[in-house]
Amino acid sequence: MEKQEIAITSFEEIGIGQVENEEKATGCTVFVSRTGMRAGLDVRGGGPASRESQLLNPLMAASSIHAIVLAGGSAFGLGTANGVMQYLEEKNIGYDVGVTKVPLVVQSDIFDLTVGDPFVRPDAAMGYEAAKCALEAPNYRDGNYGAGCGATVGKIAGMNTCMKTGIGSYAIQLGRLKVGAVVVLNALGDVYDWRTGRQVAGLLTDDRTELRSTLAYMQKNYAVVDNRFTGNTTLAVVMTNARFDKARLCKIAGMAHDGYARSICPVHTSADGDSIYAVSVGEIEADQDLVGTLAAEVVSGAILRAVECSTGAYGYPAARDLKP
Repeated sequence: MEKQEIAITSFEEIGIGQVENEEKATGCTVFVSRTGMRAGLDVRGGGPASRESQLLNPLMAASSIHAIVLAGGSAFGLGTANGVMQYLEEKNIGYDVGVTKVPLVVQSDIFDLTVGDPFVRPDAAMGYEAAKCALEAPNYRDGNYGAGCGATVGKIAGMNTCMKTGIGSYAIQLGRLKVGAVVVLNALGDVYDWRTGRQVAGLLTDDRTELRSTLAYMQKNYAVVDNRFTGNTTLAVVMTNARFDKARLCKIAGMAHDGYARSICPVHTSADGDSIYAVSVGEIEADQDLVGTLAAEVVSGAILRAVECSTGAYGYPAARDLKP
């Protein structure tokens, strides 16, 4: 069987809604499943901003969740999930507790406070609107949208020599099996084309016209740096129509981090909150290790798509603005 690329919207059990404040350079992307999705999580970065992550521990009782929120605003943006919960409760979606239904919503945020207005962050109103889009009028797009609105990479020397990136997606089908990923690319390090090894985004030269190596920059001075506050975070949601429980999805999420490792350098730093959710919304029987390997592949593909589809904004050039 040959793999073929498919649209990320081919996972019909999941609706994706995006809302952004383009002027203030922040936004959110919400993944909603009306009937619930089995989910796992693997966090490798040292500075995550997250909510309800413990729900995805295989020892916890919940077998599925109803929504995933990716947002800007760092820890300030974690209230976005409140609006998602409000909308889902109004739609009678959630875990039945007798008096109401409680939507199980997890969230991770990127640090975008140094891009636009640091005092404007995603909030409950934005989360409500994005959840409504996800269920009623899915509007996912690659580029400077949703949680990727304020995303940047290559920040080791500060914001003056970083680049604009965004959100990207990539999905494949092998027979009946589908595996896809959405990535919000907001790394401290550089980005490489996983197929060729060529650097495609990251740290800019002082004149901001060409790329240079973050690792080489770090190696020139190996003194301890206490606070790389501009660093975090790259986030991903991996989706499959294969049936897996929470424990196996945590393993698949861990394998998907190989996609980060082959595409971003340095990665999983103390300044990044690098996290990957893996969700299952189907009943296809498939090998866990195959799906984990394909998950790493689609994560790398989504990272590259985030670079290719982003446009320069807020004074930061995108890859398409650089010299060939």
